[in-house]
Order: sequence, then structure tokens, then C-alpha cells
Amino acid sequence: MSEKTSVTVRILGEEHIIRAAAEPAYTKRCAQIVDDRIQEIRSKAGLLENHRLAILAALSLADELLQAREESDRLGRDVGDQAETLLARIEALES
Repeated sequence: MSEKTSVTVRILGEEHIIRAAAEPAYTKRCAQIVDDRIQEIRSKAGLLENHRLAILAALSLADELLQAREESDRLGRDVGDQAETLLARIEALES
């Protein structure tokens, strides 16, 4: 396992020290995505407590992740189906 490094990020105007095995730039990018989503929800939902904003942002990001996984699985199946079709065609030509 990689050595963990500490990086300071800002979310909702508060500084947080995060220890992670990832590169600091990657951790900061992740924090920026979270902060951006919170700000997006805040602009639509109005004044909510910070922890409620964080929960809504987490749910929104989890939804996005699950949709991306489903799309990735679908694409993987499509590629597999196409590969089988091409293999069948090649085998038919060799016969």
C-alpha cells in the first residue's frame, strides 16, 4: 500500500486535512468536485444546514456513480456481444 500524505482541502469554506494514498492533486480535485456539487445544490435548494447539503451532495454523487457503472456495464456487454459476432463471422469464413 502506498504511503499516505496529508493535504488540506476546502469544502463549504472550511479547511479539512485529508490523509490519503492518492496524489495530493487528485485529493484536491475530489474535494473540488464535492464542493462544487454542494454549491450547486445550495443554489437550487436555498438555505440548508451544511450537513444536509453534504448529505444531498453525497446522494447526488452516488447516483451519478451508479449510473456511470450501469452505463459501463452496458457498454461492456455491448462490446462482448460485438466481439462474439465478429468471432462467429471469422470462424464462418475459415470454414
